[in-house]
Amino acid sequence: MPNWLEISVRTLLAIAVLFFMTKLLGKRQISQLSFFEYITGITIGSLTAYISTDLETDWYLGIISLGVWVAVSIGIEFLQMKSKKARDFIDSKATVLIKDGKILEDNLKKERLATDELLEQLRSKDVFKVADVEFAVMEPNGDINVLLTKDNQPLTPNHLGIKVGPEPESQTVIMDGKIMDEPLATIGLSRAWLNTELEKTGVAVENVFIGQVDPYGQFYVDLFDDQIKVPEPQIKATLYATLKKCEADLELFGLTTQNKEAKEMYEQCSKQLQSVITEVKPCLHR
Repeated sequence: MPNWLEISVRTLLAIAVLFFMTKLLGKRQISQLSFFEYITGITIGSLTAYISTDLETDWYLGIISLGVWVAVSIGIEFLQMKSKKARDFIDSKATVLIKDGKILEDNLKKERLATDELLEQLRSKDVFKVADVEFAVMEPNGDINVLLTKDNQPLTPNHLGIKVGPEPESQTVIMDGKIMDEPLATIGLSRAWLNTELEKTGVAVENVFIGQVDPYGQFYVDLFDDQIKVPEPQIKATLYATLKKCEADLELFGLTTQNKEAKEMYEQCSKQLQSVITEVKPCLHR
């Protein structure tokens, strides 16, 4: 077999084996790799290159070595899942860097982290003042997590004693010009509803790159052609106009009726509707 053909076959084999063994190792972002996982990744890459190009040795020896590395890595992962002592030994523990607005210099030295690097990490978390930090800890993967003091935390509905219900996720109902039936069914909508919304925007489904429905039933599209601007549906404006018309009708009924009780009822309903319109007006004019 010619060398170029043998290298091609070895490379394809190495890619297939590497893909299979990487799937066994699971999904991790680079920043989430432990020290041992980082070493394993480098070694596996080196072994794969060895399998592909070293024609003087048997290719199966490289695959055996690759399999041993992956088996050891999986074994260590299972050991870490079962034992906290193993996790602490292999991945090390989290280190507190700031407590009550005070930098712990000894812990900085322990992690060999310069002050400039710490400040840079804080700025990446939108923290520009050490005194604003209640607690900062360096995780085993090197990331720094920050808890601000109560005075500097963003105001949330919980701080105001307001309970907010969970907000459903937006659903992608059109992708690459194709209607996605499962997301539509998840939110209780049909193709007929979707076709009506597309007619309102004046676009065909095959021209839609992404179509999404938010938790409030609003439909948004992004077209393949970025030069075309899609007109926004005027649902909110139509709803506001309908509410104002109902208010005017109630006032008219109150003025034209001769029945005293009916007149009072129409006037009361008109005032209640006017109050509702005042409350929802900011939302309908966004």
